Amino acid sequence: MKTLKKFPHWRASLAAAALWLALTPAAQAHIERGEVGGFASGFKHPWSGLDHIAAMVAVGLWGAQLGAPAIWLLPVTFPMVMAVGGFMGLVGIPLPGVEIGIGLSAFLLGIMVAGEVKPKNLVWPATLVGVFGLFHGHAHGTELPPGQSGLLYSIGFVVATGTLHGCGIAIGVIHRWTTGRKLLRIAGVAIALGGAYFLWMAVHPEPPAPAAMAATGAGFMPGG
Repeated sequence: MKTLKKFPHWRASLAAAALWLALTPAAQAHIERGEVGGFASGFKHPWSGLDHIAAMVAVGLWGAQLGAPAIWLLPVTFPMVMAVGGFMGLVGIPLPGVEIGIGLSAFLLGIMVAGEVKPKNLVWPATLVGVFGLFHGHAHGTELPPGQSGLLYSIGFVVATGTLHGCGIAIGVIHRWTTGRKLLRIAGVAIALGGAYFLWMAVHPEPPAPAAMAATGAGFMPGG
């Protein structure tokens, strides 16, 4: 109960993030009000990459393993901080190592699930999840499609994130059975392995294809 009393400030952070996101359309010159496509694009974005899916489902799985209050604390902390990261990406505030942070999130969260890690204090799990949420949010924010509402796009990817957390929590229900606990730990191993691959790809990105390089170079050649 003492741990729970340490988190009222998250409500204020959520309100601040919502206010920032509400002001985002005014800061975007290309925004079109009422652009419904913005919500659809934002909702689809987290589903477009296995690295995002793995990390967000892992948050739900780990919360289910830990039980109350972590089962709601972690899935609430992640999208709250992710909204802040999304705002940073929308307005062009840089965040170094975004891809590395995303890969590391799937790797470490997978390890937490695989090891069924149960910390006595929820401060550091919430902090860990929040930091990862910042990286995921920034990645979403920087990929706002031209001409679409930053606010609706942000709402879309936050809702999609909550849906993925919910999927993890729903799957985590099997934790009540011995076999289910083993299956969740196996799933954690799979997520960690996937995270290791994502992390490797982030550290060793593939070089651009020759055709793409030629096309890029051609764009800077003097006309004639």
